[in-house]
Amino acid sequence: MARSTFKVARLTAITLFLVFLIYKFAGNKPETLLEQGSQQLDYLRQRMPSSFAGGSSIKEPEDERVSATFVTLAQNKDLYSLVDSVKAMEDRFNHRYHYDWVFLNDKEFNDEFKSVMTNLISGNVSFGVIPKEHWGYPEFIDQEKAARNRKAMAAKKIIYAGSESYRHMCRFESGFFWRHPLMQKYRWYWRVEPGVKFYCDIEYDLFKYMQDNDYKYGFTISMHEFRETIPTLWNTTLEFVKKHPEYVAKDNLLKFVSDDGGKTYNRCHFWSNFEVADMEFWRGPAYSEYFDYLDQTGGFFYERWGDAPVHSIAAAFFLNKTQFHHFEDLGYYHGPYTACPTTQELRRKGRCTCDPSKNFSWKGFSCTTQYYKAQDMEIPQKS
Repeated sequence: MARSTFKVARLTAITLFLVFLIYKFAGNKPETLLEQGSQQLDYLRQRMPSSFAGGSSIKEPEDERVSATFVTLAQNKDLYSLVDSVKAMEDRFNHRYHYDWVFLNDKEFNDEFKSVMTNLISGNVSFGVIPKEHWGYPEFIDQEKAARNRKAMAAKKIIYAGSESYRHMCRFESGFFWRHPLMQKYRWYWRVEPGVKFYCDIEYDLFKYMQDNDYKYGFTISMHEFRETIPTLWNTTLEFVKKHPEYVAKDNLLKFVSDDGGKTYNRCHFWSNFEVADMEFWRGPAYSEYFDYLDQTGGFFYERWGDAPVHSIAAAFFLNKTQFHHFEDLGYYHGPYTACPTTQELRRKGRCTCDPSKNFSWKGFSCTTQYYKAQDMEIPQKS
């Protein structure tokens, strides 16, 4: 707020100074003064950031904001790959709404990380350490078996096959980030990762849009999972569903994740590095019990279960299909894939800077076409 007030005051001072100069050199002719002053003010309005065009950076009163935060899992070494991502989010969206930001790490963040991020973000910023029990091996895991399986998967050249930290991350994002003390006061979150890009202006409160439309899960990119990373995930899920049929939504999105009525998994999932969701779903009994059931099997360590298929499968079973939303109007990049609005109208409206020819949404490895079919929605026409 202090930075916003300072910028407005500075622009006001510049405007007054220009008016003085115009008056001084226009020969004190009222008609000349008004004409030139109007031209200068129009020029200033064009040069102002859109957030200050109306004299304030706040378009929506803070008491109307949703209980929401951005959340980022990062390490100190990620600082300068995060800077551009955070700055883009602030410039494209958050300078209007000043939502908070929570950073989580399995170690303490250093002073440089805290200082740089606090300076960039317009909302309140919190830095937290992940509890050891949420980032490590549970007692029931046979670590020797886990090591053997990692080695065998690595020999097959499976991505992240040999990484222990990647497995800790996937387990944490699947079952614990929403339990962290810093996340308890929030209901909604938007996940942001180091190195991602945001290509379009977002001139509406995305969190409020989700809440007002009773959406529980929003995404930009979807794709197929690597089969070798999740050999038993689907059957384990079916075991849980058989024991708890009461959790399955009547109007679910099963057609997104299965082509044969649930017998097999088609490997479709929402890419969770961009995820806007209602944490009440993760905190509820259906998902909490589902995660605990998966966790006890050891699949996060004996195989390489990712949080994206875990989240996606659970949401497809336990949410009604009306509770999902595809953000077709947002431009987003997480290497190597880009989401870019399909229509020229949306790209112009959002002043998008993405290359539409690189839009991954409708390409073969993507599952967004499958999503639209499961929702009985018309696929946007390219323009």
